[in-house]
Amino acid sequence: MKLSDRRFQSSFVFLAIFLLLALFASQAASSAQTKNSPANKGAGAFATGRYRNLFAEAGHSEQEISTKIDAAFQQLFHGDPDTQSVVFFVGKNANGPLAYLTDWANHDARTEGMSYGMMIAVQMNKKEEFDALWNWTKTYMYISDPSHPSYGYFSWSCKPDGTPNEETAAPDGEEYFVMALYFAANRWGNGEGIYNYKAQADELLTTMRHREEKTGPTRFGPRTVGAEVNEEAKMIRFVPVINRADFTDPSYHLPAFYELWARWGPVADRDFWAQAATVSRTFFVKTADPKTGLAPAYANFDGTPRVTRFSQSSIFGYDSWRTASNWSVDWSWWRASPEEQELSNRIQAFFLSQGLSKYGDQYALDGKQVAARHSTGLVATNAVASLAATNPSAKEFVKALWDSPVPSGQQRYYDGMLYLMSMLHCSGRFRILKPQ
Repeated sequence: MKLSDRRFQSSFVFLAIFLLLALFASQAASSAQTKNSPANKGAGAFATGRYRNLFAEAGHSEQEISTKIDAAFQQLFHGDPDTQSVVFFVGKNANGPLAYLTDWANHDARTEGMSYGMMIAVQMNKKEEFDALWNWTKTYMYISDPSHPSYGYFSWSCKPDGTPNEETAAPDGEEYFVMALYFAANRWGNGEGIYNYKAQADELLTTMRHREEKTGPTRFGPRTVGAEVNEEAKMIRFVPVINRADFTDPSYHLPAFYELWARWGPVADRDFWAQAATVSRTFFVKTADPKTGLAPAYANFDGTPRVTRFSQSSIFGYDSWRTASNWSVDWSWWRASPEEQELSNRIQAFFLSQGLSKYGDQYALDGKQVAARHSTGLVATNAVASLAATNPSAKEFVKALWDSPVPSGQQRYYDGMLYLMSMLHCSGRFRILKPQ
């Protein structure tokens, strides 16, 4: 063999070894990335684009479903102001029309309701209503003073004239604002100023995680306010007020949204939101009662009920209605946690045992009834649990929602928002609005 041949052969061997090492390194990096990446299950709606239509499965036509949902929107957003509507248009400012969505029974506007209204509007392609609600929110609820301890957040409750009833945030409102804004950016594109939806969502989501602790006066006394997430627990807080006890609200956990933030949100925080989604799925199993499936209104980060001065804190209360809906939508979109199916089966079995047409709306976690009102809002979220449930009786919960009238009167705010969002979920019309 010639010297030149040996040199060529040696170079070839070194090249082959180099390529093999590069391949192994690439596979190792890919494995590490996959370990910390968002869920990418192939069977969920995110991957397939297919959403279950529980009403169609029950035999209702698309026209019937559209008529029913459109009528509910018209009633709750544009109906009789004394008995039906929860949305009120109140003039204009430099950014355009203004509208607020009110808790009729308590005579206030809440970030919870404003963000729900925006989510319903973007899902139903109602840009005028969306922009008017967002404009009122930014005009009256947003805390823009850099010296204020809640700077960058929204006052969770305001009077209809915009005067704050509180100057701290309730993170469930911020969560829905962020998600609704990303969906708006993807559906309609971005405008200028407050209507640059993606920029607004990115800014708020960054604030939610990274807001440094700030102490200062409010009209309700001094506060120290920090991030809306507990970094160590990787969970959303009940409130970001640092000088109060630190705990969470199970109904604030939205892993279906976190997965999208892990893809669309600020790049530096994407891994955090992917981890938060996984943590919340595990948390649902810990916090839901192993026999009844009922989750407490407030919980410690280990899932145990949190006892506070509020009467509903450690029971299945008003906030708790949303928890089963949250884990069921997560299953529908991502199929990342089969335990969510078991949870839906469990909670539906409990309410079936209480009587489908008469169960109450508040319970101790062991199943002892606390309040007897049969609330449309709970009927609605129990129907959404059918997206994950596998028991044959799941269709009965869907029928119960279909047969329920659109909420009106004194309790039309919370019942109505949950009713309309649940109608969208159960019809397969509450969708992941992806970037174009």
